[in-house]
Amino acid sequence: MNFHAYLNDFLIYIASERGLSQATIEAYGRDIGNFIEFCETKNRFKIDEVEQEDIIGFLALKKERNYASSSLSRALMAVKVFFCFLRREGIVKHNITLYFDSPKIWQLIPEVLTQEEVEDLLKVPKPEKYRGARDRAILELLYASGLRVSEVCSLNIHDVDEQAVRVVGKGRKERIVPVGQKARDAIDVYLTYRNEKKIDHAEPLFLTETGNRIERVEIWRRIKYYAKKAGITKNVSPHTLRHSFATHLLDNGADLRVIQEMLGHASVATTDRYTHISKKRLADSFHSLHPRENEGPPIKKKV
Repeated sequence: MNFHAYLNDFLIYIASERGLSQATIEAYGRDIGNFIEFCETKNRFKIDEVEQEDIIGFLALKKERNYASSSLSRALMAVKVFFCFLRREGIVKHNITLYFDSPKIWQLIPEVLTQEEVEDLLKVPKPEKYRGARDRAILELLYASGLRVSEVCSLNIHDVDEQAVRVVGKGRKERIVPVGQKARDAIDVYLTYRNEKKIDHAEPLFLTETGNRIERVEIWRRIKYYAKKAGITKNVSPHTLRHSFATHLLDNGADLRVIQEMLGHASVATTDRYTHISKKRLADSFHSLHPRENEGPPIKKKV
């Protein structure tokens, strides 16, 4: 069952039975044509070989290329209508788009920064003054730990030690999240300013310049400001760093269950949405794990 054999029939169907405008029909034709080309790059040459992950990957690629939300929504709708047609005609046994709704799809396709973009973003805040040191520490912590912005706001000084932070997440569930050296160093620099205020250790870790616990909207504003200064054109928010944290860990071979624990997800199915944007995962796994690809220098025998 070849894709192209059914595209023309599909266009006739939506023109004659769905009553769509000519502009919409042409747009759907382009969307399905692009989808077919994408599937063929994944070696899916028959309709019954296509899986839900292929649809997610197709939409993720369009989002990565900065297509407008309206274009993404239309592409999703085109694919859904196409598979409804295929099921109606008995060409496929199951409609794999049946449970795809727009909100769920957008959750599956988070905005992610490249590692280079993250580095550019983290370099912008200058730690020579209180606010710059605080903001650098917050950005480093968000990327190093994958914490939600609300979790960062709720941290108290005693929640941070030399290796990890204690977090109270959704449902009041507590977890311990390890933190890398760069983030710990940034927090230490910030604390040299923070401790000048002589605040008790049971009090908030991150404060505004007026001495109040920092709020989510302030972190959101500061990240928007720094992203613009870094020349990043993506729609960056605190959650973008959480998504980037998870994706980059996955890219570098981290176990999905470990990422689930660090993110505080109740189900690994929630964490699994990151697998479709992990572009290097399969190639890296092959090159690092396959015995013919991972041969080191000859081992010298002890004499």
